[in-house]
Amino acid sequence: MATYEYSCNRCGFFDVRLPVGTAPTQHACPRCSGAARRVYSSQGLAFTSPAVSGLREQEEKSRENPTVVTRVPPRADASKPVHPAVARLPRP
Repeated sequence: MATYEYSCNRCGFFDVRLPVGTAPTQHACPRCSGAARRVYSSQGLAFTSPAVSGLREQEEKSRENPTVVTRVPPRADASKPVHPAVARLPRP
């Protein structure tokens, strides 16, 4: 997803998030529904670590094409030690 900037003659500037390469030259203003023209501005650059940028990319991919779960995940290992206070709680 990319953020595109538009300018409405009545309301001013506003941003729209659209898939990369799909931004039209005109977009409806969210306030007055009038035609707003696209404004070409410099790209916002941010330097992040490769780990953070990889996680962001993975999150965007899962938003567009989520992984489908086909079975219930396995139960947690029952052999883990239980805290004594938890062991004294009443069970249904």
